[in-house]
Formats: sequence, structure tokens, C-alpha cells
Amino acid sequence: MFSLSLSDGAHLAPLEVWQAEEFADHLDRAREHIRPWVGPAFVTDDVDGARATLQRYAERLAGDGARLYGVRQGGTLVGGVMFTAFDAGAGSCEIGCWLEPSAEGHGLVTQACGALLDWAFTSRAMHRAEWHCRADNERSSAVAERLGMTLEGVRREAWPYRGVRYDKQVWAILAREWRPRGE
Repeated sequence: MFSLSLSDGAHLAPLEVWQAEEFADHLDRAREHIRPWVGPAFVTDDVDGARATLQRYAERLAGDGARLYGVRQGGTLVGGVMFTAFDAGAGSCEIGCWLEPSAEGHGLVTQACGALLDWAFTSRAMHRAEWHCRADNERSSAVAERLGMTLEGVRREAWPYRGVRYDKQVWAILAREWRPRGE
């Protein structure tokens, strides 16, 4: 298995089905913090739900689709990044992220998402990468901006959460606009 070093002793590595208990424990720490900002199917409540989420991503990966990676700090799973959509034929993908509160403010999401974009644009020749977030999620919008993405539009009331509909921002970056890490 690979692991990519990030700052503050953190590492990025694939999340796999056999890690369901660790993922469930992490979600216990992160659930209420991330629930408003991520899809409802992602925020599970037990080990079986965590296993089902990891299995869904494993099946998508096997079909050259979505992928899921964990961010570990000091050996503890504190969040992750993913390709929520990955279509090599169309040359487009969408990335997303989540973190538990203890890991925020260290630049881990920006670094990890930068690694995903590097791989998508340089290894897989993707043409376009998107980032979708609730319009009121300032932290998420800030990451998209730090990654060099452009806010392309707002889908009005496209994000339902607990009986309220929120606006969704759509950010994107094209391969020709991306500057690989270290440049």
C-alpha cells in the first residue's frame, strides 16, 4: 500500500474495506461536525454502515471510478479526501473532503486534494476537476480557491439538509490551469 507524506506528520493513503472499524471510530469523532457538509450516505452510524461505504468506493475504484483516501495524523484517521466522481472517458472528476475538528487548520485538506489533482491531471490526463460545496461552507470554498479553482456558478437550493434547501457552489479547474506541487 502507498502512503504520501503531508505536513505535521500526516499521511495520505487509500481507505479500504478491511479498515471499517477504524473508519467507524473516526466517524464517531467527526459525524456531527461533517454531517451538514457531506452526503447523507457517507455519514454512517455504525461499523456495518462504515463497511458499506468503504465497499461502495471499492467497487467504484474497481470500475476506474470514485476513490477514497484517508488522512492520518500520528497514526490516527482524522479525515480524508476522495474522488466522488471519476470519468476517465470524459476526462472529468470531482473531488471532496472531510476532517474531524481536531485536524482542521493545518492545511491537510489542501495538500491532500492537491495530491489528487496532481495525479488526475498528470497521470490520468484528466481535463477538468470539480469541487461542489454548500455556499455557506466558507472553509470548503476557501480550499477550492487555494487549489486555484474558479467559482463557475451556484445551483440555487440544490443541497437539501434537514428539511432546508441550501445553495450549492460549483468550482472547477482545468488541466492547463493546474500548477503541480512544487512549482
